Amino acid sequence: MASLYDEHALSYARTRRPDPRIAARIDAALGDAETVVNVGAGVGSYEPPDRRLTAVEPSAEMIAQRPPEAAPAVRASAEALPFEDGSFDAAMAVLTVHHWPDREAGLAELRRVSRDRVVVVAFDPAPVRDFWMVRDYFPAIAGLHAERISSAALAAELRAAGLETIPIPRDCTDLFFAALWARPELVLDPDVVRPMWVWQSLSEEDRRAGSERLAADLASGAWEERNGHLREEAEHDVGLRLIASWSH
Repeated sequence: MASLYDEHALSYARTRRPDPRIAARIDAALGDAETVVNVGAGVGSYEPPDRRLTAVEPSAEMIAQRPPEAAPAVRASAEALPFEDGSFDAAMAVLTVHHWPDREAGLAELRRVSRDRVVVVAFDPAPVRDFWMVRDYFPAIAGLHAERISSAALAAELRAAGLETIPIPRDCTDLFFAALWARPELVLDPDVVRPMWVWQSLSEEDRRAGSERLAADLASGAWEERNGHLREEAEHDVGLRLIASWSH
């Protein structure tokens, strides 16, 4: 996955700006942790600025896009964190667990290096399958989520103390694919979709066919007839979940 982001991350920092409402939920889950390791840190989204933070990221391109004020990043994988046991008060992992080749090993590493708590943000696969973008235009995306475990199962693996739904605001500034639930026009913007791992994981034929269907439905009003009510919602549950766990 690091190579995927190395190749397609050029617009990531522009389109994946952290949304302050999601950031507030993550910050609250971290509690009073002073030292935090962010695993799968990317360009630094959702890293709390008022804590001593260490970032871990396998992609050199993503590390290069981290802003000057961001915490320095260590190039390493989640499954082999280069830190001693209990090095941090907390460990966090935001929208990254699905990229790890060995989920169980990565989660074990989060617990190992954190003294207090682990905070994970992930997608539950069930709502994703019913998302209009998947259901009507890019059904192959469902297959990408087929092997994901449910958020409840992930919480059980982490021996979580809490599992919360994070509803996504209509004007979310973090343009991951499900954040476009009321903005279908953005699905046709190459700069928006290019950094998405789901987009790059589709075949060129699937991308072209789905985009053509969506463009036609937007032009004819068919998308509006089926989904226009979404534009009136302030927020929507697209499957984003926050899991908080005590480390030991």
